[in-house]
Amino acid sequence: MNAPNNAAAQRLRPWWLSPSRPGTQRLINQWEYRHLRFSGVARIAGGSVAAGAGVVCLSYHVYAWAAFFLVLGALNLAGGYWYLTIDRSASART
Repeated sequence: MNAPNNAAAQRLRPWWLSPSRPGTQRLINQWEYRHLRFSGVARIAGGSVAAGAGVVCLSYHVYAWAAFFLVLGALNLAGGYWYLTIDRSASART
């Protein structure tokens, strides 16, 4: 009666030991990896908006928020560029 229910753990364990995605595919969300071009363009667009917000904050002398938005924008731009390079290299191999 007091035995633990390990059914979920037993189903997850084989998948966890041998994941179906190798290398960089494990670093990226599954849906984003299936739609790399869309995700990359969306990240670049979001990074541009965040960088624009950082520039607006700089013009109003709100430096802490400007730094936050500029860093956020830079990270999104770098992630979008990375996604697009992965997409470009994957389509060249096929």
